[in-house]
Amino acid sequence: MGKPKTGTVMQMVRFKTRLSEKELYEVAKKREPQFKAIAGIVQKYYLKLGDHEYGGVYVWDTMESLQVFKASELAASIPDAYHVIGSPTIEIMDILFQLRD
Repeated sequence: MGKPKTGTVMQMVRFKTRLSEKELYEVAKKREPQFKAIAGIVQKYYLKLGDHEYGGVYVWDTMESLQVFKASELAASIPDAYHVIGSPTIEIMDILFQLRD
């Protein structure tokens, strides 16, 4: 087995939704295989941030992988799938180093 992939780019997304926590969880679990199949994604964390506010933290192997995802149909489908209210907040940052391998 080779060395695990490490990330170089982190993307943080926050959004508000009309969905209940249960509904959002069901949508996320249904879409999970599509996200697992993305080339270049090292990890994704699903977050509950507050009342009807959720988010995701994506760790990418390269900026190029993130850009390919952003241009994909899967990325374009996120607002409709999660009934996003308004525009999500998206931050992208370079990872300096990670604590653990």
